[in-house]
Amino acid sequence: MKKRADFQKVRETGRSKAGRFLVLSTLEDNELPHFMVAFITTKKVGKAHDRSLLRRRFRSIVQAHWPRVCPSLRYLVIIARYNTITATYAELEQDWLKIATKLGMLRPLTTPTS
Repeated sequence: MKKRADFQKVRETGRSKAGRFLVLSTLEDNELPHFMVAFITTKKVGKAHDRSLLRRRFRSIVQAHWPRVCPSLRYLVIIARYNTITATYAELEQDWLKIATKLGMLRPLTTPTS
């Protein structure tokens, strides 16, 4: 997601929740045929290498939990808060899961039946 209009659309009509380390914004849109993700890491977070590290961590978290994301979700914006660089990967993942659950964007875990 690179267009300003996409970000505005998510901000104005989507849902958003803040956590300890990040803010998640989501929007369900049936017109878009694929999933779009944006990572916002401002200079408040740290230097360029810190921001790159956070984007890699966010990308990894989204990929790890992709199978649980509701198929109707089309836009996801992850905004790093000022204290995010101090967080470990596990803390970021826990915060992401907590917020994603509150937003209702994750399907329940399925357990294999024998």
